[in-house]
Amino acid sequence: MADLSRGKFIAFEGGEGAGKSTQARLLAAALEERGITAALTREPGGTDGAEAIRTLLLDPPGDAWGAPAEALLFAAARADHVAKRITPAVERGEWVITDRFVDSSRAYQGGAGALGDEVITALHKIGSGGLRPDLTILIEADPAKVAKRLAERDGNNSDAIGGRNADYHAQVAASFRALAEADPAGFAIIDGSGTIDTVHAAIMQAITDRLGL
Repeated sequence: MADLSRGKFIAFEGGEGAGKSTQARLLAAALEERGITAALTREPGGTDGAEAIRTLLLDPPGDAWGAPAEALLFAAARADHVAKRITPAVERGEWVITDRFVDSSRAYQGGAGALGDEVITALHKIGSGGLRPDLTILIEADPAKVAKRLAERDGNNSDAIGGRNADYHAQVAASFRALAEADPAGFAIIDGSGTIDTVHAAIMQAITDRLGL
């Protein structure tokens, strides 16, 4: 029997500039309007320890991290995030909405970084008990529109991961798509090329259909 006192856990995924952060905020606000307590968080980050690791990842000291070191740092940040924020909130009955979760590691370090999915999922099992969201929202957007958004948002100040070349980000996008197609029950693929309101409406419909909102 389902635990009706338990909250829900929703992750937003996608490449750089897909609109995840905006849509995560809109979802949290929409849930609050319906009387549902919503905890908005992000990865890497969400706890003091994980935010410290975020700084190491996105503004690394010296040379950039290699894929193995990156994967380990992300897994460590996620372990703290899950233990101290996500799991307690869900157990209190809150809906937790995170801007990125383990599928970002699977797409970035596992796919584009060529570590492979087994390595990332093994680290996730060790650090976070293999926790999966109740639903993962994958937002896909046209690369040309994304490039324009990133130029407007970041200019020449992209972080260590966002500033990688177009081929790397194309591999990330392909990895996300492959993960979603392999797990249609766990993912909802959303076309992010429309207006903010259109994308939000599609997300709300997907959540209603999948989670009975």
